[in-house]
Amino acid sequence: MPLTIKKARFLTSSIAVSKCPPANRPEYAFIGRSNVGKSSLINTLTNQKTLAKTSVKPGKTRLINHFLIDENWYLVDLPGYGYAQVPKAEREKWEKFIRIYVLERVNLCCLFILVDVRHDALQADLEFMTWVGENQVPFAVLFTKADKLKPEETEMAVGKYRSRLKEIFDPLPPTFITSAIDFRGRNEILEFIEHVNRDFK
Repeated sequence: MPLTIKKARFLTSSIAVSKCPPANRPEYAFIGRSNVGKSSLINTLTNQKTLAKTSVKPGKTRLINHFLIDENWYLVDLPGYGYAQVPKAEREKWEKFIRIYVLERVNLCCLFILVDVRHDALQADLEFMTWVGENQVPFAVLFTKADKLKPEETEMAVGKYRSRLKEIFDPLPPTFITSAIDFRGRNEILEFIEHVNRDFK
């Protein structure tokens, strides 16, 4: 039986790691290029349509948003990196404090890096994953919007992406195929989180 979320609530928004909640619970953060579907996937995992704020306009998430799950662990919605309809200086500021968060948040059990399954591997994503790996931060790759492709197209796209990852990583990071529309991947991700939570100290 996969992990069942009974209660999920927004806790706080922070502009700096020092302002985040106490690092005394396991934490899972969602990051990716703007508009890749971070907030939508958080809503899917928690089975709440409006827990995390979504928008068709890139750059909606501008802070570190913490959600407390079953009073035991955190989900975190991070600002997207890459293109967003905001000034370059502000975008660079976001990316700087994202990197500080990734390196300094001691209870971060896994960084979920989201990529749109419809697109080939983008250099910005690969460079960010490489940086995360070099800093020995645990991460997994979540392929989003799988409902937009036929099953065989999804399989081909994921296989192609994993081949690119093999050029960089050995062993490969965990990967999950997801959809916020049909809940694809939800149980697998929650099972993964449940397994990691057991080892949290």
